[in-house]
Amino acid sequence: MDENNRYSDNDLAEFKELIQKKIDYAMEDLDLIKSSFKNDSNNGTDDTSPTFKAFEEGSETMSKEANVALAIRQEKFIRDLKNALVRIENKTYGICRVTGKLIAKERLKLVPHATLSIEAKNMQQ
Repeated sequence: MDENNRYSDNDLAEFKELIQKKIDYAMEDLDLIKSSFKNDSNNGTDDTSPTFKAFEEGSETMSKEANVALAIRQEKFIRDLKNALVRIENKTYGICRVTGKLIAKERLKLVPHATLSIEAKNMQQ
């Protein structure tokens, strides 16, 4: 296959299926993350020890911040995957935005929302 060519319709269909599955899993994860920080706010503690209470509130804040960060990262991941679906529709999927060459299939199977080939990624470092 010519390096500057594009992936075949069969390949694109395969990637589309892979990406759709990843989006479904990512949405489930996001729902879990969101429901866990909704639950955090309901976790009152009956222990009257002020030290214990302060420790609880501190760890609650930490876990809330960690959950928010996770949710933000997950939302970006979903957005990146949805953008990859748009590139599949446009038949520009799998083409490196720097070199214009095809991104290796192995890389796309691991990182299906990749827009850079390994070569281009290495040039950025």
